[in-house]
Amino acid sequence: GTKSLSFKLCVFVSLWQSYFCNMNIDYLIIGQGLSGTWLSYYLQKEGKSFIIIDNNFSNSPSRIAAGIINPVTGRRHVEVWLADEIIPFANSAYATLGKKLEITAISQKNIIDFFPSPQMQISFMQRVEEKAAYVDEYPEQEYFRNNFNYDFGCGEIKPVYTVHLDSLLPAWRNHLKEEKLLLEEEFEIEQLKIATHKIQYKEITAEKIIFCDGANCADNPYFKLLPFAPNKGEVLLVEIPDLPTTNIYKKGMMLTPLSTPGLWWIGSNYAWEFDNPDPTLQFKEKTEALLKEWLKVPFKIVAHLAGIRPATLERRPFVGLHPANPKVGILNGMGTKGCSLAPYFAKQLAEQLIFDKPISAEANINRFTKILMRG
Repeated sequence: GTKSLSFKLCVFVSLWQSYFCNMNIDYLIIGQGLSGTWLSYYLQKEGKSFIIIDNNFSNSPSRIAAGIINPVTGRRHVEVWLADEIIPFANSAYATLGKKLEITAISQKNIIDFFPSPQMQISFMQRVEEKAAYVDEYPEQEYFRNNFNYDFGCGEIKPVYTVHLDSLLPAWRNHLKEEKLLLEEEFEIEQLKIATHKIQYKEITAEKIIFCDGANCADNPYFKLLPFAPNKGEVLLVEIPDLPTTNIYKKGMMLTPLSTPGLWWIGSNYAWEFDNPDPTLQFKEKTEALLKEWLKVPFKIVAHLAGIRPATLERRPFVGLHPANPKVGILNGMGTKGCSLAPYFAKQLAEQLIFDKPISAEANINRFTKILMRG
């Protein structure tokens, strides 16, 4: 009965705890968002041992992101940093990982950009005339009339990809659990001890510890002096069963199909000043009004989520080992470009850790050596 079940549970818990007792590993990784997932993937490929500690927080940015890999940014549709290199790398990396996990991890879904004003239409078409990469006029301007209201035409951004984070992150988590490589608990930094040749965390001894814990790292005593600029994003999850899922649609906000049939993601906003991480009525009302005005097909809001992005002041990631504490590393600060940047820089960090290869100067945290040496 109940007693026998609770006894079995106690035995399982004690066996699980004893498995992690006095464990010697190469790396302890904090966080299983995108950065932690990719770093663990590349370390495992090279036969390195690791444990990930992750608290399974449901509103982490990786879990509520739409997974869009967009080669252009801003009102002028300029190419994102390292677009020509990072985007093909990411597409290949996700496809390979998806194959390993037997899931569809990435799909090409180009953006149909409905211009919200004549000025935006003119700006976009100027970029097309300049032969800018990744933007084009859409040949059939009336094609989307059955589903959308739009007054100023539309353009196309391509290639654009969506990473199916809602499938990928849980699938990798299950893989980690099967291999007994995951501890689902809060990381307690006061329990961390750094020695010359190792780190000690409770019963775990490792060669190095790597922080992949997103916005939490802004309070980390080793890295809090880095120029983090966390911002809050909000999204709605919406059921729109009649909308074709062949594209991402944009009109001020992105409307993106998710893996669950009929379910869409719309967002996101950027709040640089916020009192708390919770969703706001203001965002919900504004987004619902946009959907009512834009869509010709029925929709139903099913969830409203918010999360804090680990962005940085200069919009470049933080990658590498602490200059004063080389047993402590970081893979963080991916901001809104996490889906494209995380695999690329996780591979760079793994190759630095294992083969002492260099990290791109613009991402390497040794650019903050002076600041970090004060800590």
